[in-house]
Amino acid sequence: MADYYTTLAIPRTASDDDIKQSYRRLAMQHHPDKNNGSKESEDKFKALTEAYDVLRNPQKRAAYDRYGEAGLRGAAGGAGGFHHVDLSEALNIFMRDFGLGDLFGQAGGGGRQPAGPRGGADVKVDLMLSLAEVATGVSKTVKIKLLDPCDRCGGSGAESGTRPKRCTTCAGAGEVRRAQRSFFGQFVSVAPCPTCSGEGVMISSPCKSCRGEGRQRGEHSLPIEVPAGVATGQYMHLRGVGNAGVRGGPRGDVLVMFDVGEDDRFERDGEDLFTEVLVSFPQAVKGADVEVPGVLGPMSLRVPPGTQSGQLFQLRGRGLPRVNAGGTGDLHVRVQVWIPKELSKDEQAAVEELARVLAPPPEKREKGFWQSMKEALGA
Repeated sequence: MADYYTTLAIPRTASDDDIKQSYRRLAMQHHPDKNNGSKESEDKFKALTEAYDVLRNPQKRAAYDRYGEAGLRGAAGGAGGFHHVDLSEALNIFMRDFGLGDLFGQAGGGGRQPAGPRGGADVKVDLMLSLAEVATGVSKTVKIKLLDPCDRCGGSGAESGTRPKRCTTCAGAGEVRRAQRSFFGQFVSVAPCPTCSGEGVMISSPCKSCRGEGRQRGEHSLPIEVPAGVATGQYMHLRGVGNAGVRGGPRGDVLVMFDVGEDDRFERDGEDLFTEVLVSFPQAVKGADVEVPGVLGPMSLRVPPGTQSGQLFQLRGRGLPRVNAGGTGDLHVRVQVWIPKELSKDEQAAVEELARVLAPPPEKREKGFWQSMKEALGA
């Protein structure tokens, strides 16, 4: 058996796009209709399509890369094992890949959607949150206007005492088909029925309340359970609670987009928080217990003697929870030594005396704030 990568003239590291482009180029070159039905071209075309059918499928490709053709037989399991494609199957794969439908009456792309009412549209809701709400998780209720099934007709769109009738254009199939011929042969294109919009039925006596749509607008109170640790730009997907579909179609979904408000006390990096606290010169020199802000309330930080201005301290587990996971981030506190702008006479005298007896600063500076910050962030 020829190597599938060699057959498609691609390396083993080829991307999905590379595989598709090479297949299309070679399949067009060796298509039987372009080579007067040549047996050699037909065999080449089938080999190309067999290789493409395997390598475009992630599971089949992984099995082939590891075990070769034997892996494909094993991967098929109870499905009857791997089989080589025949010409009709190869042509159908080729036509579907070009979006042209099947040559033998099948709808392109793996089958048509069944006729019936269309599902309702999704709705997006923006939800504002505070950092404290993010820290604990919160239950919220939002007011939202949705399209609901019509009370008068129950969502059918038909006036009481009448029923929808089967569409005469598509005979209830919800689609129309058109056969065309090309140098590839005959293929069938499929499109939604223009008369019934793909629903397969027509309403002769529309409901007077909803005018045949089967929906009316209503206001809802939507409860939302926000997990702890969410961030701006993340969202929650609530399935089946959005707008009702036309004439009995299923409801769409609601996408809840989170927007976390700024908190002037903190800078956020994922589940870690960064804040700053001011200490006096004596506190930095002698050491002290200082109060630092926390999301859910103040907490105490022990500043050791000899603390430098800009020094970064890490309070483990005092940040934000990891969303939908275990563990909590850290709170990083930058200590800034406060220098008064004005001094009394006594303070001025004390500073002058301190300057006289205090040793000069070292020539080499210790690790600075930004280096400490980079290390805290893992940079």
